[in-house]
Amino acid sequence: MAVNYGSKRTVVGAHYGLRDWLSQRVTGALMAVFTIVVLAQVLLTRGPVGYDRWAGIFAPQWMKVLTFSVIAALLWHVWVGMRDVWMDYVQPVGIRLFMQIFTIVWLVGCAGWAIQVLWRI
Repeated sequence: MAVNYGSKRTVVGAHYGLRDWLSQRVTGALMAVFTIVVLAQVLLTRGPVGYDRWAGIFAPQWMKVLTFSVIAALLWHVWVGMRDVWMDYVQPVGIRLFMQIFTIVWLVGCAGWAIQVLWRI
């Protein structure tokens, strides 16, 4: 006769855990690298910090690609974090859905604004 001590644990859900954890670390590392690159370019070059210097920093194609990648990583990083907050702390499904939709609309608006600002440079 088999004796079962305790309850059998049933794992349910979407299983986002590892993927979300890894995406937060990867996007965070990319943002850290970008910050170090920009700080190095600002601190290691001489002269006043003005429009010409900032335009020079972001003029090379590799820097434009890195900046775009960091903006996309930032948006994904924020989405994963806010989605987890809404899922953990907002229990009514309707309010949670509203907050998630609001977050998506807000992030799309922020992305549009960032792209508009970057095109001016």
